[in-house]
Amino acid sequence: MKIAQIAPLYEAVPPKLYGGTERIVAFLCDALTDLGHDVTLFASAEAETLATLVPVRDQAIRLDPEPLKSDLAAHLSMLHDARQRADEFDVMHFHVDLLHFPMFADIAKRTVTTLHGRLDLKDLAAAYWRWPGFPMVSISDHQRRPLRFARWLGTVQHGLPSSLLPYSQTRGDYLAFLGRISPEKRPDRAIAIAKRAGIPLRIAAKVDPADRSYFNHEIRHLLDDPLIEYIGEINDADKSSFLGNALALLFPIDWPEPFGLVMIEAMACGTPVIAWPCGAVPEVLDDGITGRIVNSEDEAVAAVREVASFDRRRIRHVFERRFTAEVMARNYVDLYKQLLRNDDAGQRHIA
Repeated sequence: MKIAQIAPLYEAVPPKLYGGTERIVAFLCDALTDLGHDVTLFASAEAETLATLVPVRDQAIRLDPEPLKSDLAAHLSMLHDARQRADEFDVMHFHVDLLHFPMFADIAKRTVTTLHGRLDLKDLAAAYWRWPGFPMVSISDHQRRPLRFARWLGTVQHGLPSSLLPYSQTRGDYLAFLGRISPEKRPDRAIAIAKRAGIPLRIAAKVDPADRSYFNHEIRHLLDDPLIEYIGEINDADKSSFLGNALALLFPIDWPEPFGLVMIEAMACGTPVIAWPCGAVPEVLDDGITGRIVNSEDEAVAAVREVASFDRRRIRHVFERRFTAEVMARNYVDLYKQLLRNDDAGQRHIA
């Protein structure tokens, strides 16, 4: 099967530091290629991939030192190039939200659009009503709720290469928080849990410009406690020891998380997760096996002691069964085939 993957241009594929969508695109491209498919990736030039790369920008936008740049122009140029080559592919798989809809409306039946973000934002529903012909994929069932009317082809959960983050048999003596410093991620809640439990907390997280004020006014003073260590952004090479040596990952979110990639990164290491039941969390975690789903700080503090005895090998086995890149790629291939069968049936009916 000839498959085009069209990635966002904000981060490298995979990202050098923080980043979710581009990381999943990288893993998917390599896994599809390993399965024998002919994959072409439209992305920035520094992408590392087994697919055939079509470089559409010299580097990813976020780490580009040029102060004056247009993300919209970069993405529109990429979509123009992809549209010019559309006849070369059986399926075109987009990861750029709905930006491509006007340009690809006439061949929507040969496209797949994975939505990676939250869908309860103002204006989104009206836009998706305007382009109802695009088959879409959610990354959790919960993510779909604001757009129940959309043409959902299926749900495919994220996956990681099985060798990316090796299993760690021995638990460490600290709690981990990994991701972004932002109100919806609730680092303040993680800090409170660690302090009440009397266990060190290591925070590896980026601070976006939009969250700088929140960090300065709400979080910075909380880092003075000797139990709390703020590390900053880390890369994939650092995640293995950071997550693998942790007693547990704290995921105390307060928003409708579409998936939560960090949860399966921890599971790959055998590290249990303590999380609030927001968004996709109940779909990802097996409560009592790969972590605990809690509803309060009191429950979270109790869970810290409980998960210390969880079977880390069993957690890794759940990851291998549900969340590898190969599992993800095979699930997408099933959807691609379903899409093409539907398209063939439609053409025969018209004939």
